Amino acid sequence: MGKNVLIISTSLRQNGNSDLLAGEFARGAKSAGHLVEKVSLIGKQISFCRGCLACQKTCQCVMKDDASVIVEKMKKADVLVFATPVYFYEMSGQMKTFLDRTNPLFQAAYQFRDVYLLASAADTDEGCVNRVKEGLQGWIECFPQCSLKGFLCGTGVVNVGEIKGTKAFREAYSLGKSV
Repeated sequence: MGKNVLIISTSLRQNGNSDLLAGEFARGAKSAGHLVEKVSLIGKQISFCRGCLACQKTCQCVMKDDASVIVEKMKKADVLVFATPVYFYEMSGQMKTFLDRTNPLFQAAYQFRDVYLLASAADTDEGCVNRVKEGLQGWIECFPQCSLKGFLCGTGVVNVGEIKGTKAFREAYSLGKSV
C-alpha cells in the first residue's frame, strides 16, 4: 500500500530549480504507487508566528491564513518533503517562516515519520547546503517520531530550468521512488 506524501515547495519562483526537483520527486513517488500532493507557497498568505503559544493548548493556530491549511495536510501525511532554494547558505525565508508556523503540530497527533529535503543552490560547493540541512534537522528534532530519510542538493545551478537533465534531477525522481 502506498504512502501519503506531501511535498511543500517553498520557492516563490514559479518553475524554479527547487520546484523542478519537487516535481521530479512527485513523479517518482507517484510512479511507485504513492498518493502525492504538492503544495507550493507561491501566492500563499503566511504570516510570521507571534509566539503566543496558544497552539500548544489547542493544536490550532490563532491566525487563520494559508499556513493553517497546509499544517492540517502535514498532520495527515506519512511522508513530508521540503523543497527550497538556498539563499546565503540557508533555507529560504519563506520556508523558515512556514516551519515556525507548524508549531500546532508539536502537541498534535501527527502521522508523518519520514522527512526528505530537496535543495538547489547556485554555489558549486556541495557543503553550501549544510546549514539548510541543520536548520531542518532542528525542526525534525521537535518531532521525535520522525527522521530525515533523504537529502538531495542540486549545486551549481543558476538559471530557472537549468537543473533539468542534471544528476540531481534524475536523483530526485529516484529518491521519490524510494519513499
